[in-house]
Amino acid sequence: MFSTDRVEELLEAGYRDQAYPGAVWSVGDLDGVQGAGVVGVLDPAQPDDPMLPDTVFDVASLTKVLAVWASIGAQVTAGELRLDQRLDGFWPEVAGHPLGQVTAHQLLTHTAGLPLRANLKNLYGTDPAGIRAGVLAEALQRPPAEAVEYTDRAALILGYLAEYLSGQPLDRLVTDRVWGPLGMNSTRFGPLPPDIAARCAPTEFDADADVRIKGTPHDYSARLLSVCGIAGTFSTAADLGRFLQYMLQATSTPIGGFGAGWVTASLSIQTRDLTPPRGLFWQPAPGSAPEHDLWVHYGFTGTAMWISPSLGRWATLLTNKLYYTRDREPLMRIRDQFREIVFVR
Repeated sequence: MFSTDRVEELLEAGYRDQAYPGAVWSVGDLDGVQGAGVVGVLDPAQPDDPMLPDTVFDVASLTKVLAVWASIGAQVTAGELRLDQRLDGFWPEVAGHPLGQVTAHQLLTHTAGLPLRANLKNLYGTDPAGIRAGVLAEALQRPPAEAVEYTDRAALILGYLAEYLSGQPLDRLVTDRVWGPLGMNSTRFGPLPPDIAARCAPTEFDADADVRIKGTPHDYSARLLSVCGIAGTFSTAADLGRFLQYMLQATSTPIGGFGAGWVTASLSIQTRDLTPPRGLFWQPAPGSAPEHDLWVHYGFTGTAMWISPSLGRWATLLTNKLYYTRDREPLMRIRDQFREIVFVR
């Protein structure tokens, strides 16, 4: 069993060292939460307002798992999508474009050869329809299956694909098929309504707008498109716990959209001899041993979630470290120690 005292000591030290204004953490298993806590404040400008267990966080790239991976998984589980089929074989929007030769599997493993940066406004303008058309018609950077290169575009394209297959916007699709059935009632795309934004952890200061970002997605692509696969989701530790607990419990007759087969495939190496190794959107936790079967996804704002099927354990660490800095190193050191305490020692 992990040491709650050691987790609290670690996270309190991070708060004192200003790695983040505050943090909410939780650890659980098949049966639910086995330990949880909070440190710090919501906003250093208001030091009397503590971080709370139900604080809402901009989870940034965790959107890729919570919204896109989950929606695609529901469609695969329902037999609505084959991962190994070329996209131009069933998706008219990409027929005749370089993206047509790519498969959904290659997008999920970041091996599709896509351009590495989103750069949406500069390349395609600000109209969402024009951005979609431009992204789906864009040239590849390299041939598919040649290299593992993480890019936001993979999630953006898969979000578009999920919308095409379902005939629904991504936010409605994932709410209907995943978040709603799992009781993730505090998870939604931003911007947030004022009453929910009030308990949201603020992120970076926007010099152009002369305001601290709070309840609005930090990611510019998410702000530009309102709903997209890259980022823009807000959630709480409790909702992420429900999601991860369900991943451990998932069966062949799922209540949360995706089934056990999808989870097993996603949390196994899908990139053969390419490096770094990847599952389907999930990656082996850096620094962890293969026998720990430990998988992770991070969010730029300071969020992370881990899961280990073999250990039957999951964990979340939500911070708003972006309030202070874009430097990744201080929080990465804390994340690594948190992972060691929770899953190894």
